[in-house]
Amino acid sequence: MKLRTERLSLQMQKEISDILQTQLKDPRIGFVTVTGVEVTNDLSHAKVYISVLGDHEKRQESLLSLQRAKGFIRTEVGRRIRMRTSPELHFKLDESIDYSERIGHVLQEIAHNDKMTNDGVDEHE
Repeated sequence: MKLRTERLSLQMQKEISDILQTQLKDPRIGFVTVTGVEVTNDLSHAKVYISVLGDHEKRQESLLSLQRAKGFIRTEVGRRIRMRTSPELHFKLDESIDYSERIGHVLQEIAHNDKMTNDGVDEHE
């Protein structure tokens, strides 16, 4: 059963991405990328993780617009995948990209500080 939900999740991710790119013409939705979909075992709910290019305000506006359009998206997904019932969609912002950028920035600062410290030690010797 787990393999079925994984395959369905991947197929839904592909179809939702395509729907957002080709059929949804809402200007309030920015540059949105579907980063993942998690479907419950009973196939009744699906969490759709999205990443939005832009600031916090743009992300929230895009998320609200997607929430308003979820009925249309759900219908399209059901038509494309041909399921008996389409899962209820729940859009969530994927913060993992921002988190990894913050970690990368902190690591760069640490490396820069270590280099400055080591350069300072070498000059004094």
